[in-house]
Amino acid sequence: MQMKDKVAIVTGGAAGIGEAVVRRYLKEGANVVVVDVKPASELEATYADAAKEKLLLLQADVTKRDGIEAIVRSTIERFGRIDVLFNNAAVFDMRPILDESWDIFDRLFSVNVKGMFFLMQRVAQQMVDQGGGGKIINMASQAGSRGEALVAHYCASKAAVISYTQSAALALAAHRINVNGIAPGVIDTPMWKEVDALFSRYENRPLGEKKRLVGEAVPLGRMGRPDELTGAAVFLASADADYITAQTLNVDGGNWMS
Repeated sequence: MQMKDKVAIVTGGAAGIGEAVVRRYLKEGANVVVVDVKPASELEATYADAAKEKLLLLQADVTKRDGIEAIVRSTIERFGRIDVLFNNAAVFDMRPILDESWDIFDRLFSVNVKGMFFLMQRVAQQMVDQGGGGKIINMASQAGSRGEALVAHYCASKAAVISYTQSAALALAAHRINVNGIAPGVIDTPMWKEVDALFSRYENRPLGEKKRLVGEAVPLGRMGRPDELTGAAVFLASADADYITAQTLNVDGGNWMS
């Protein structure tokens, strides 16, 4: 149990990668605060089988200052400290670069960049105050390492995650707070239904074709599963990663080499 009695916050924990990481952290012995914008009743249904004494379910919006304060305050009230932040909340959208997209820009950067940064900052402040260091893991994407014609704002938002991860790691090293990222490739989560529908619309493809093609294009021959991200999530949160910081680990079946 690599995270026995550690206190971890996982945002975007209602489904997909977030849910998989919550369940793995619990298995590794952690106390976990699950944060999502979805109603608490949905979170309760998702984690009905989990040990209640190890879990705190919070509905909160990471794009709002009071939402971020509520996350930190509620975690301290319940568990007394914060050891790990798995900064996972994100949204996706796309539109041709010549089309009007102020709405997409604002939405993606609000969640993927502003929410990510200011929660990281607030948690880091708490970690410094309590002493003892900590681990922060920001979810990036292979999209953050390249551009895509239809996905400009999402790619740019994830590039920002990688950049903030590097800067924060340097700023927080003196406090023994390790800041790293994980860059997934194409992972078969509920979000892919939305992604596939958007590609179908803008590339004039039958539903399901884009998902099939991106899976086939992965060197390992398939899309990843959410649980295949959890090993990296545990490793970067554990003492085994004490000498690793400012890095973004690709977990993508070989899609992007760096």
